[in-house]
Formats: sequence, structure tokens, C-alpha cells
Amino acid sequence: MLAAERRDHLLELLARTGKVLAKEVAAELGISEDSVRRDLRDLAAEGRCQRVYGGALPVSPAVADYGTRQAVAPDGKRKVAALAAALVRPGGSVILDGGTTALAVARALPKGLACTVITHSPTVATALIDHPGAEIFLLGGRVFKHSAVTCGAAAVEAAQNVSAELCLLGVTGVHPRAGLTTADADEAAMKRALAGRAADTYVLASSEKLGTASPYRVLPWEKVTGVITDADRGHTVVAELTALGVEVLTAG
Repeated sequence: MLAAERRDHLLELLARTGKVLAKEVAAELGISEDSVRRDLRDLAAEGRCQRVYGGALPVSPAVADYGTRQAVAPDGKRKVAALAAALVRPGGSVILDGGTTALAVARALPKGLACTVITHSPTVATALIDHPGAEIFLLGGRVFKHSAVTCGAAAVEAAQNVSAELCLLGVTGVHPRAGLTTADADEAAMKRALAGRAADTYVLASSEKLGTASPYRVLPWEKVTGVITDADRGHTVVAELTALGVEVLTAG
């Protein structure tokens, strides 16, 4: 089998089963694991898979630039946002992450809701300007343009001085084994800092992120309260997370 044919086979397997195990593919094709790993390295370099220990997982579509991501699964994000916004109680406080799904949450909050919103996203803060009952605290730092948020040492330090009842956290990848991941190391650190300042943390996960992975781990499953998704209960990843004891709120 030619190298191009092997790579096509790996991509087909990834699309069909949601994972590639190098050892199994090598045995199936009668080639060395080194050959499979080399093919996976090439595919990862092209942005077509995310390499993990022992093989590869689908790459998250949420690693695209901010403008592009606004057009990805807008209906799913609105469903997730509606569920998430309902968790913010009158008079309550919420740490709202950045990104396109978090922006949808900000827009889904009732305009008359009295609450405190802590965010490191200028776009989220701006979306709440016309909410008269919302107190807005914007955490400063270096602006990471990919997600339109602040991060880095200054932002992490600012996060240490706030606290809230609820944190609504965005990630780019949600996988039962790979965990909660994102594409930037500094952004992952900022997300950990935000989650660490709330009593409960829910992950915002529109269905295109389920079963995918990015390079940097954000949090282990035991550090989050649950996942909010538009996928239905029959989704493979939803079923696997439920089996792991993770609370999953679904709009599907």
C-alpha cells in the first residue's frame, strides 16, 4: 500500500470510528508501527488529526480563527448558551470564559437579570453593556486574538483575586479519555485559573467539539461539575461521559 493510500485509510478510519490506534492499524495493514506513526505525524502537520499517545483523534474545528468560528454550528451554540444562561441565578455571580460559545451565553442572558459577570473577554463584556442589571468585571492582560481574550501572567494574577458561584468554561476539545483540551498553552493556564475561582464549573461543548482533541489539557474530569451540550443522550461521547460519572446537560 502506498503512503498516500495509507493516509487516506487512516483518515477514513478516524472519520468512521473517531480514533486511530497505531498498533491496531499496523497489524491490520501488515506494516510497522513506525510507518503508521510517521503517517500520523504528516497528517497532524497538515492539521488533519490530533496525535495522542498510541495514535490519533479527530482535530477540533474550534482551532480556526475567531471570525471563522463564529460561523461554525451557530444553532448548536445557541442551544448550549440557552442552557448555560439558565444556570445564572438572579443576584448570582458567574465567571464567563471567552470564545464564540461564551459570547452566545452573554447574549442569551436576560437583559433584566441582576447578576455579576467576571470575564477576560472584551467581546463578552461589550455584549453585556446594554444589560442594566449586570455588573461587569473585565480581567486585564495580554490579548490573545485567536479567542479575543486576555491571558498570560497578568491575567492569571487578576483571576486569583476574584471568586464566583459559577464558571462557564469554553474548550476546543471534549473527549472521554483525552479530556478537556485547547489549542494554546497560555489559554489553557488561564482557563484553569478561572475554573479554580468558582464553586461549580460547567464546560460549554457544542456537538462539533465532542470526540475531538487539541494539544493542551485544560482540566481533568474530576475538576468540573458537568458538561453542557446540544448533542442528544444517544451521542457516543455523551454516553461515555455519563458512564464516567460526568453530569451532562443536553439540549438534544
